[in-house]
Amino acid sequence: MTSLLADGSAVLTRQMQKARHSPGLLILTQTMPVTMLLFFGYVFGSALAVPGAEYREFLVPGLLAATAANGLMAGMFAASQDAHRGVTDRFRTLPMSRAAVPLGQTAADLLTTAAAMVPLVLVGLAMGWRVENGLPGALGAFGVLLLFRFATAWVGTYLGLLSGSEEAAGQVAGATFVLPMLSSAYLPTDGLPGWLRAVAEWNPISAVAGAVRRLFGNAGGTAAPDAAWPAVHPVAGAVLWSLLLLAVFAPLATRRFARGRD
Repeated sequence: MTSLLADGSAVLTRQMQKARHSPGLLILTQTMPVTMLLFFGYVFGSALAVPGAEYREFLVPGLLAATAANGLMAGMFAASQDAHRGVTDRFRTLPMSRAAVPLGQTAADLLTTAAAMVPLVLVGLAMGWRVENGLPGALGAFGVLLLFRFATAWVGTYLGLLSGSEEAAGQVAGATFVLPMLSSAYLPTDGLPGWLRAVAEWNPISAVAGAVRRLFGNAGGTAAPDAAWPAVHPVAGAVLWSLLLLAVFAPLATRRFARGRD
């Protein structure tokens, strides 16, 4: 365990230094969620209605959930880039824990995500969004978001190692952009057709969005009684989905890193 933490910390430091030398990527990470908030909030805000609430109150937690889900895309890019450029092979030659590299990569992603959420929250507050449940609720909401981001980063890391190519990872990562659209991140699922509503309500992003809304005290945190279990119990659903993804993909990513290219 000591070796894992020490080696993981070294990889984490390397990833943070790499991010510091890629200011364009950091700026994009910081500004993209804010751009989407302004676009959806002002362009579509007057056209979209959420029963009993302003759309922006519903939108901000949904965008936070979508930002957490983007760990899938970020993990794929980071892992495939290192694999394609031979960095991963060099790591394998070092006397270090096999889990240290994916752990350091996902931990670095978690830190950058926490920083990226700050501008989104500040702009949301400036647009009128509020935290209604006080500090304990806010801490719980951010805890759920970061746990889910950590889990999706492991999923992305495994897929990135599996692809081994930046081009292939880019194609798959582009397809993941649709996942928040098939959830309650941007719109309630009540009005969707039966089969599509079921898909959206079982989407892990829906559980995270609902959990964040409930913990913040915002509209949309309570689903209809006939909704799927994760939608009715979003906090438990979000935590269980995150733990399940971690239990499955953390060992898979570690094993894939240790095996190398087939």
